[in-house]
Amino acid sequence: MAQKATIHKVELSISDMDRHYYETHNLTVAKHPSETDERLMVRILAFALNADERLEFSRGLSSDDEPDIWQKSLSGELELWVSLGLPSDKIVRQSCGKANEVMIYCYGGRAAEMWWEKIKNSTTRFHNLQVINFSEHDSRELAKLADRSMRLQVSIQDGDVMVSGEGGIVYVTLDKWKNANH
Repeated sequence: MAQKATIHKVELSISDMDRHYYETHNLTVAKHPSETDERLMVRILAFALNADERLEFSRGLSSDDEPDIWQKSLSGELELWVSLGLPSDKIVRQSCGKANEVMIYCYGGRAAEMWWEKIKNSTTRFHNLQVINFSEHDSRELAKLADRSMRLQVSIQDGDVMVSGEGGIVYVTLDKWKNANH
């Protein structure tokens, strides 16, 4: 019998002083049976970093042709594609062709560094791609905040990120490996 997704309720308060975005989102997040707490929390943080009223979680791990998070325009165009982890060169190429802007949030320490070394030269042609790495320490600390019911506050100022919840406070460094150059 296949395992079912675990449902997490998240009250996510975002104070993004860099983008002047201040909002609280009440999210219902389905955690795939194969998904770790670390990946779940990276996904929630990626949502906070790109928060918008039209931003939403997609089917993610359940679908190969969808990102983890996306934002569509009112006319249905794919404005933002957000992927987590270490997508293949093919997925990066396809997503950059489908969306106006592509964000990849990678994590996993040495594995992420090796992935980037392998793929970075093939990404220079994509002007709509940004790649941001979370250190292994930061993503593991985020995982400690995971719970079935969470109240998280995310503060962003001058590129510095602070995530606080009942389990404590985590300061996350955004290591920008590639910036978009529209």
